[in-house]
Amino acid sequence: MTTSAGTVRLTVGQAVVRFLANQWTERDGERHRLFAGCLGIFGHGNVAGLGQALLQDELADGPDRLPYVLVRNEQAMVHTAVAFARHRDRLTTWACTASVGPGSTNMLTGAALATVNRIPVLLLPSGTFATRVARPVLQEIEMPETGDRTVNDAFRPLSRFFDRVDRPEHLPTALLGAMRVLTDPVQTGAVTIELPQDVQAEAYDWPVDLFAPRTWRVPRPPAEPDLIERAAALIRSARRPLVVAGGGVHYSGAEAALRAFCDATGIPVAETQAGKGALPHGHPQAMGAVGSTGTTAANALARTADLVIGAGTRYSDFTTASRTAFQEAGVRFVNINVARFDAGKLAGLPVVADAHAALTALHEALAGYEVAPEYRVEQAELFRAWDAQVEATYHPSPEVTERLAAGVLTQGAVLGCVNELSDPRDVVVCAAGSMPGDLHKLWRVRDPKGYHVEYGYSCMGYEIPGGLGVRLADPDRDVFVLVGDGSYLMMPTELVTAVQERIKVIVVLVQNHGFGSIGSLSESLGSQRFGTGYRYRDAASGRLDGTRLPVDLAANARSLGATVIEVHDRAGLEQAIKDAKAAPADGGPIVIHVETDPLVHAPGSESWWDVPVSQVSDLDSTRRAYDEYIEKKAAQRALLTPIEEVDG
Repeated sequence: MTTSAGTVRLTVGQAVVRFLANQWTERDGERHRLFAGCLGIFGHGNVAGLGQALLQDELADGPDRLPYVLVRNEQAMVHTAVAFARHRDRLTTWACTASVGPGSTNMLTGAALATVNRIPVLLLPSGTFATRVARPVLQEIEMPETGDRTVNDAFRPLSRFFDRVDRPEHLPTALLGAMRVLTDPVQTGAVTIELPQDVQAEAYDWPVDLFAPRTWRVPRPPAEPDLIERAAALIRSARRPLVVAGGGVHYSGAEAALRAFCDATGIPVAETQAGKGALPHGHPQAMGAVGSTGTTAANALARTADLVIGAGTRYSDFTTASRTAFQEAGVRFVNINVARFDAGKLAGLPVVADAHAALTALHEALAGYEVAPEYRVEQAELFRAWDAQVEATYHPSPEVTERLAAGVLTQGAVLGCVNELSDPRDVVVCAAGSMPGDLHKLWRVRDPKGYHVEYGYSCMGYEIPGGLGVRLADPDRDVFVLVGDGSYLMMPTELVTAVQERIKVIVVLVQNHGFGSIGSLSESLGSQRFGTGYRYRDAASGRLDGTRLPVDLAANARSLGATVIEVHDRAGLEQAIKDAKAAPADGGPIVIHVETDPLVHAPGSESWWDVPVSQVSDLDSTRRAYDEYIEKKAAQRALLTPIEEVDG
């Protein structure tokens, strides 16, 4: 209720809900709700605080409601929020509430994933009693050396902003600080406000102005004109320039600006995982993925590039192939990034700016410039050769298929079926295992929003909750979640949330009886796929090399309420995809179960990833792997030469 003094008496939990429901973002004149709602699981730490507040808000049924969705796993709900925010270009996200102790610490992995990927998500972990009346309470860790630390301090290194509300008076500054970071494209990531369980239920007279609608402008910082001039001069002086497009291209909505830039200049584009789809498949300058999981076309151009234009990329080790991708002796870097931290990497020219603004300015500064005709011809030839390999992977030859066991497909054929039978606007979601690398190389993106692979943290279990987030963000698109058995077993439970909310996601569950990606990596490092197969422990040898475990993942998915289609050949898979596409939008999740052979690989990238090998070993396989490692490591480059020295 509102008092005569212009205040309103609410609990802290009620104040949080009312505040979040009135936050907005704005970019380019368009307003968006900052919070689509609140995801959560209630326990004794939040049921009487935020839980009561969300119930009261739902029953009020006003225009500024904050919808609540019950989830099954706290880590998973953060993944759902992250996927939603990424698909909405970081302009809208969800809040996540959890109870004290394990409920809150379950969110830690999600927090790390959000911060690594620079995606905004608000975490509201519950704390034990601020008053310390009956310490220790259930699920409280006592620290002998201090009295003011809680398990939620573990969020501090994983969050871009952290605060603890020990008194109601702390809440306004905590909320405003959180909103500032969530809506800052440079600083954004996981934002954490710890709410002790007693404080959540405590009443306070709040100024009504705290709950007035607030609009947080998401800026498009332009580049300094002299930096654009220098960057343009560097490009004009280059013979073999290459753009590396990262996630910043998508987040700034710069796809059209990049396309116009490439149409005019003929500069080819290689894409990171987050940047894939910056140009559509088939564009003359689209060379596909770069780096450790890249195409041979993009990597061939990267090796000989004398100027690399990074657009919204943080240059992860997969992108740079552990700093072996760029081999030209005098290679220079121009780095367009909204964050100075990323713009300054690889000793490049730091063009600190929004990707859309900077690419538009560069396009204007390069009026009349084009790469040499023979460079365009080379791009076309390289990509044509790679695309032929993709086609052969999508449609394996009889020599390949005849070697497969009955009812087993290749992973490449599965990806090909989904790619070819899905609509151009459909979204593919993946995160960990061998499939992200295969998708990066093989997937033909036809829509800027059609590719969603979490590879900043590469978190097993992200796939199904991530697919749920994408579908919530964009219910007019079908979402195909591609997940291996290893990742599925980590976190299948959000299928129940999809059933509850009648959310259609199409899960293609690839069963290869183990950790396929790590199995291949283990073999390449001389560790003989040790501990990567799902097998019984053999009674005689004592090792995990017995017969396969009789795990029925199709039955598991069915038990969670999903519609399950089991397929045993390519024709069956094709029909299952068509049937899933035709299913009603409110029919809940559909799981297509298919077996693949983990020993049939996608075509190689002619690239490398630095994973150390044991320097000494009794195993011949490890000694051979170490010799190869030393040979590959010799190609690593520091890439530290100042751009001024190169300009000379």
